[in-house]
Parts: sequence; C-alpha cells; structure tokens
Amino acid sequence: MEFKHQATVTLAEVADAAGVGESTVSRVLRNHGSFSGKTRDRVIAAVERLGYVPNRIAGTLASTTSRLVAFVIPSLSNIVFPDVLRGASAVLEENRYQAVFSVTDYDPTKEEALAAAMLAWRPAAVMLAGYEHTEGTVKMLRASGCRIVEMLDVDGDALDLAVGFSNGAAGRESAAFLLKRGYRRIGYVGHDLNRDTRAGKRFAGFCQTLGTGDAPLADREILAGASSVENGRLGLERLLARTPDLDAVYFSNDDMALGGYFHCLARGISIPGQLAIFGYNGLDIGRATPQPLSTIRTPRVATGQVAAQLVVTNAPPQVVDLGFELIEGATA
Repeated sequence: MEFKHQATVTLAEVADAAGVGESTVSRVLRNHGSFSGKTRDRVIAAVERLGYVPNRIAGTLASTTSRLVAFVIPSLSNIVFPDVLRGASAVLEENRYQAVFSVTDYDPTKEEALAAAMLAWRPAAVMLAGYEHTEGTVKMLRASGCRIVEMLDVDGDALDLAVGFSNGAAGRESAAFLLKRGYRRIGYVGHDLNRDTRAGKRFAGFCQTLGTGDAPLADREILAGASSVENGRLGLERLLARTPDLDAVYFSNDDMALGGYFHCLARGISIPGQLAIFGYNGLDIGRATPQPLSTIRTPRVATGQVAAQLVVTNAPPQVVDLGFELIEGATA
C-alpha cells in the first residue's frame, strides 16, 4: 500500500479554528501589528491544538519538493550521534539531499523548540533520537506532512519510520552475560536516566534479568549531566567507596566504562580478577585498551544509512531492527 503523508496544517485552517482572518493570524505569529489579547490567546490556542508550524520558505520554494533533511539529536560530544550523522550524510549526499542538524542536550523541551524551528523550513524529513517526545513535539510532527524517522530504538510505537535496535534487549543480554560468567554482586554506574531514556530502558532490562537470576542489583551510582570518561571514573570511585565487595559493574555506555577502567588501573584493582567491567556501544577506543572492553556493539553508522535510505526511497511506515552484537572482550 502506498504511503500518503498527512496533509500539512495551513494558515487558513488556523484562522478558521481561531475565528479570525488569515492576516490576523499572521500578525499574531509575527507579533507585529494590532490585535487584542483575547485574539492572540485564541490564535495561539488554535496553533497549539492543530500543531501548526509557520512556513519560513513560503515563497518560491514552497511549491518545490524539499531536499532538506533535519536532524534533531541529543548530543555531539557522544560519538554515537556523529556516527549516525556520518552514515546518513553519505546516503543523503548521493541523492542530492542536504542535511542540517540541531542539538537538544537531552532536553525534551529544547527538542520541541528545535523541532518547530526545523519544521518551519518544511524539510523532506525530520530525524530524531528515540520515541520519547513531548506532546507538543508529537503534535507538530504528525501535522507537518513530512517523513519522521525515530532512530536508535525499537522499543515503542513509531510515528512513521523507526530504525535502530532494542535497548531493553541490550540491557537484558548484558546482565545474562555477567550472570553466566558467575558474577553475583553487580553494581551500575550511569548518567541521568530521566533525560537519556534509551539508557533508562537498558538499565530496566538489565535489572529485570538480574532479578530473575536471583542476583538483584547490589548498588548503583547515577551522576547528573551527560556521560563522560570523567563521570565514569568518579561514579565507580563513589560506588566502590560505598559498596566495596562488588564483583562486576555495568556502565551506561563505553565512555563511562572507560572512566571506570582507568580508575581501576590507577588504584591497582585487577580487571576482571577483582572487578569486571561491562559497557555499551562498542566504541573503537574500547578495543584499543590493554584489555579490550566487554560491551555491546551497536550499528550506529548503519542506523543513519538505513534511515536516510528509507527517506530517499519514500518507504512505507515501518520499524527496522538492526540488532546488536555482544563483544566478550577481556574486562568481564
């Protein structure tokens, strides 16, 4: 069955919903000219209810097919997202599409504002990380008329297209691996799980499997802010000061796990003899350490490539699960 885009909400529809003329709606949105406070309230309410986004290129480009693909991503300091962009950009350039991106810092409110700014340029597609968005973001995306691609997760209901892997399954498989290796006093070091919802899904799956294996999580250390090598080092230091008898620690990603690895080297803690370390993402640097990191390798570049290919071919709505690979390494 051929996919049909949802019709874009127009200025005229907003005017009808607010009971005013199109010129009044335009004045309110530009905050220029005369209108009453009550009129403004009616217009803004209609805009929010319909998910209307002003068209910044309503002139000569409005009647042409957009070649713009907008990325709204959480971070550039985390190598995951540059890898996704690298994969997508190669496909988009081959097909004469132009990629633009903005960074949310894992802030859903900021994601909503940036999505609105991107949609104002009427892109061919918007690509975002994960399924968790504000109600306002979802409303705008559904009313935009462009393709929506949610990346790096398949645990949820897609708005249109989704490409990635199961974070919950990655957490469960990580726990199963540690349990199979005989570890029973297992801790966790991570960053803000409320902001990074995919890390939260991995953690939930990890704890679920530990519970069914009669080895519930012994302790955890959650640090505010973004993930980093330094936060991983600090997190493990705090965790071991509080619970020194741990025999394994699961980290929210490889950045954090490498910080934990360096902490062990500095303190003379034998890996994995005294403490096993397990990460997530399969970063290249994790393979270059004296003991290659035990981790989950994710198809980040492939996620970008497949996502872009679905857009340029105007594929029907679907979810593409690319899976992941468990790397045994030498730290667990």
